[in-house]
Amino acid sequence: MCGSEDGYVLTLDAGTTSVRAIVWDHEGNPRGSGQYGVTQFYPYPGWMEQDPEEIWHLQWRAAEDAISSAGIEKGRLVGIGITNQRETSVLWDARTGRPVYSAIVWQDRRTSSYTDMLKENPGELRERTGLIPDPYFSAPKVRWVLDNVPRARDLALLGDLRFGTIDSWLLWKLTGGRVHCTDHTNASRTMLFNVNRLQWDHDLLEVFGIPGSILPEVRPSSFTYGYTDESVTGVSIPVTGMIGDQQASLFGHTALSPGQVKNTYGTGSFVLVNTGNRPVVSRELVTTVAYSLEDHRAIYALEGSIFVSGAIVEWLIDGLGLFKGVGELVSQAEVVADNGGVYTVPAMAGLGAPYWDPHARGLIIGLTRGTTRAHIARSALESIAYQTEDVLRALSSSIRSRPSELRVDGGASGNDFLMQLQADISSVEVVRPGILETTSRGAAFIAGIAAGIWHLDELPRLYRVERRFQPRMDRSKREDLYRGWKEAVRRSMGWSGYGRP
Repeated sequence: MCGSEDGYVLTLDAGTTSVRAIVWDHEGNPRGSGQYGVTQFYPYPGWMEQDPEEIWHLQWRAAEDAISSAGIEKGRLVGIGITNQRETSVLWDARTGRPVYSAIVWQDRRTSSYTDMLKENPGELRERTGLIPDPYFSAPKVRWVLDNVPRARDLALLGDLRFGTIDSWLLWKLTGGRVHCTDHTNASRTMLFNVNRLQWDHDLLEVFGIPGSILPEVRPSSFTYGYTDESVTGVSIPVTGMIGDQQASLFGHTALSPGQVKNTYGTGSFVLVNTGNRPVVSRELVTTVAYSLEDHRAIYALEGSIFVSGAIVEWLIDGLGLFKGVGELVSQAEVVADNGGVYTVPAMAGLGAPYWDPHARGLIIGLTRGTTRAHIARSALESIAYQTEDVLRALSSSIRSRPSELRVDGGASGNDFLMQLQADISSVEVVRPGILETTSRGAAFIAGIAAGIWHLDELPRLYRVERRFQPRMDRSKREDLYRGWKEAVRRSMGWSGYGRP
């Protein structure tokens, strides 16, 4: 161990539905935490927004809770690591520090028509950015704000507008407006960043009509970005790491070798495979920067982004009121031996990888008079596993190798029934670690390397496996179920225009 045992790392984890903060010790164990839910706004169908100021205030409140529950003084923090929902975009006035518009969340679909036009000739954009034209990414959101929010473009032309994903916004607030930066992983999610050259792409800025002056500087993920403003945080603390949440999860799993794969089961699901120090281009998946250290070249990953997974469970509980909670939904799913021919396609925000159809919409199909809510519960959980299998098949085609192991994290990964479903449907060993807060842990590792707490090569010894799930399903049954899933997906695609005046 290269760092002092007296030092602690604080991680700020700004997720889609909540913000969390965790204090980590030198052995990579959580010592204190805090968490608050973030308000979601849906002004119109397909739109999703959040309040950037609420995100900031709740994030630091969670940090104060974490420090208090850890029972340490702030002066013992040797670094802060920020991890975040990635493509969500904030634009603010540099003079006042106030947002000019709400944060447009990664699930927002308002720019679908515009990105449809980009899909007519996606080759060069994919080659430069590794991304597929979709409303998911930041550039169309930024363009929308510049075109639709009064004075936004004027502020940009005057040099007074700033853009950032949530990491940049939090860093700006923490440092009292002194530092405007992002890291390679978050920059690679904007559709404005050349992943081959690791710099902003001026040609793409012209395509989107976005002034380069609003962009943050790009730095390695593990890097001393600056120090917090004492008037904000009480003491001056170095911010030593920033990394997008899904890349943080990959790093937290210590998936440091090419071919290692993880999936995070959260609001959406995100499957990433480490591809080493070269970007791999795929027709169905996106190329992204996995992480970067100050003295190393960037490491890349292929990613399959699934927009709705755990959110389908929340919708059945809170939206439809079919179940009182997750426990009841899972227990109902376990009652039936199979899905009874029922499939749920949770395309509430369109379909991500490998389909990339923003016009797809959710459906529940195969209903009969014999269908019960137990069948619907099971089909919802199965949909999470099927979507992961979609990505694993695309991934296997892209890297010409089928993974034998899938490392998992996120809230739903704690569910034994779902993890066994995943092992069965994908015929893969599912590996669950002892610490499920893998995203925050990855952010701690990234920040801790720059702070001198850890070396990269010693991280794998800190990874502990809690349980392994082995596949048990017969191959013919698995393939039959999967064929039904693919047909259900086909029927959900291109639906958004129907039934509206």
